[in-house]
Amino acid sequence: MPVDDRDHDRYHDHHRGYDHEDRFEERLGQALHQAGGAYETDRRALVAAGATRGHRLLLRRRAAVVAGVASVALVGLGGALLVPGGDDGRQSVATGAKTPVASATPKASYTGDELIGILEKLLPRGEFSSAEARGTDEQLPPYAQVVYNDGKGKAAIAVGFNRVLPGSEQARQTIACPDKTLTPYDSCAVTRLSDGSALKLFQGYEYPDRRADTKLWTADLVTPKGQQVSVSEWNAAAEKGAPVSRAEPPLSTARLKTLATAGAWLGVVDAIPVDPKAPTAAPAQPSGIDGRAVTSTLVSLLPKGVKVVAKSGPDSGYAYVVLDDGKGRSLVQINVQPNMSDVEDQLFGADTETLADGTKVVTHKGPGEKGGVVMWTADTIRTDGFRVVISAFNSGSQVTAATRTTPALTTKQLRAIALSAKWRGLG
Repeated sequence: MPVDDRDHDRYHDHHRGYDHEDRFEERLGQALHQAGGAYETDRRALVAAGATRGHRLLLRRRAAVVAGVASVALVGLGGALLVPGGDDGRQSVATGAKTPVASATPKASYTGDELIGILEKLLPRGEFSSAEARGTDEQLPPYAQVVYNDGKGKAAIAVGFNRVLPGSEQARQTIACPDKTLTPYDSCAVTRLSDGSALKLFQGYEYPDRRADTKLWTADLVTPKGQQVSVSEWNAAAEKGAPVSRAEPPLSTARLKTLATAGAWLGVVDAIPVDPKAPTAAPAQPSGIDGRAVTSTLVSLLPKGVKVVAKSGPDSGYAYVVLDDGKGRSLVQINVQPNMSDVEDQLFGADTETLADGTKVVTHKGPGEKGGVVMWTADTIRTDGFRVVISAFNSGSQVTAATRTTPALTTKQLRAIALSAKWRGLG
């Protein structure tokens, strides 16, 4: 199935995916070891409008835990921290936490062995094995990872480093708690430190669809200068491919915070060579189509007799609702994307219907990732490249099992919603 390259930056983003045996160090340059979507869907239905949207439609599957979404926490680093309330009330904002203090004697570079030594020194007493690392003078971002055993079972612990532009989309997404409708997790809290740094503490799963019991707990720190430190721990000796060896990862959230905010790490980030071609200021926020307007328009076009039991936050251009018509929950997601002519030939093939005004329409039905889950889609594009694509599922989430036989909306209803003239008023 043809896929636009931009789709690789979306959901779970992300990708960076849980279906690939990617290693921690290969994901360090991405924004966030957390959000991520846990599912693979029909990518033709979810091509992104641009890379800035990150892990949203397919929910960025870990842009290092991908990926970002509706209902995220936004930080203007050095300024106010805005965190919407989570459904379970556990997402929070706090102040007065300990501020990391950089080492008084900064080094020009760090070897991998030095990073392993720092990590082992900062961890509680225990046994260490299977250490691996990359120093600051290599092309890819530095990291260190060890297998740690405090006497209660082996656990992989990793720390990675990067620079992000303060105020950029990447910086915001790094400390964003994901939407629980799209990415199930146990807890996520965002804290503002006294120096303006943002710290996110996340407790979730290596596979959010719970195909395995491997837990993933993370801490992500972003300072006003754009220094990024990401710590991850698992309750297994490896993030993938190793059996669960203990009930939970070894470090509590308090210890994760202490490890992520250790001042020694800031010197490591500062030792990463600066790319002379890298931008020095965050680009203006993408204008995009207001996600709130997309959501309200979608709700206004729903047929009578369906109840909206959940809906997305203000993600630009993207929206979802969870419906219940008395037969079980059904997720419906929609993307409204101007200027998509460049991917038109990839998305609309021989099965495309062309209307009198030149609008192209295609509907299709396919399987979801979880057993028994199906995805029905209507994809449309106007002659000027204005695209509306909508999909419905027979489950309230793409990472949970089917809750009904078919989606709450038929392909005919999806087609009618996608072709509504109301969408042109948004773009």
